[in-house]
Amino acid sequence: PMSFSSHNALRAYADTNASTAMAQDPHGLVSMLFEGAILAIAAARTNTQLGMVQQKCEAISKAISIIEDGLYASLDEKAGGEIAHQLGRLYEYMVARLVEANANNLTEPLEEVGDLLSQLATAWAEIKPTARAEASMEDV
Repeated sequence: PMSFSSHNALRAYADTNASTAMAQDPHGLVSMLFEGAILAIAAARTNTQLGMVQQKCEAISKAISIIEDGLYASLDEKAGGEIAHQLGRLYEYMVARLVEANANNLTEPLEEVGDLLSQLATAWAEIKPTARAEASMEDV
């Protein structure tokens, strides 16, 4: 079994790689976080329907972790202002709905959160070309 210190070392390595990826392509990393959360929620729905409790719990925990430690943690309320604040509240709501889905073996909250994340992912994907166009205009 992996010792506690080697687990911490691997975690630090993973965190460093995530930080590096964030610095290189923060937009792409957020897109990956949306995708990961959506896939985890889809797995949670399937496992709930199949009565696979442990797998459902693991999938919901993964989705919550991605939302809290990835999406929520990446918000910059200083730079993002009211939009970042509202997104933060939306992420908190999503986590509460996922906890409810987990506790009560419900698929409806999973569907709701999956839909919300899909809408956000679509909107997020649409803003990147605009940001790139503005950056290239500054270089002219």
